[in-house]
Amino acid sequence: MPPPSDLSAGSPPPWPRPPACIPADLLHRPPNGARVCVAGLVLLRQRPGTAHGVIFVTLEDETGTVNVVVWNKIYERYRRAVIAGRMLRVQGRIQREGAVLHLIADEIEDCSAMLDQLLRPEICRAADQP
Repeated sequence: MPPPSDLSAGSPPPWPRPPACIPADLLHRPPNGARVCVAGLVLLRQRPGTAHGVIFVTLEDETGTVNVVVWNKIYERYRRAVIAGRMLRVQGRIQREGAVLHLIADEIEDCSAMLDQLLRPEICRAADQP
């Protein structure tokens, strides 16, 4: 069995793989091309006519925003989640061009039901607020 990697030697540890989601403010850490998972509220969806079927989705978590690129093939597979999801979990690869970072989606999951659980009336009542 090989010994564990020595972090003091200066080599970075291998990047962890999904399913653990990474917060938006830590997306600068993985190397270009790393496979990561993010989750957040859908702020906007754009399908510009000049983008040849590509959809751009902006997600927001408690730490910031993530720009997600959804190619047409992935859109067709996860159409319902992309169109109707209020909260999404996206796995994909990081693409960096200068200071601009995008996540190229491979898998998309609609997690909107989690929002419904958080916002149940019996949990969050106006009468309980100070």
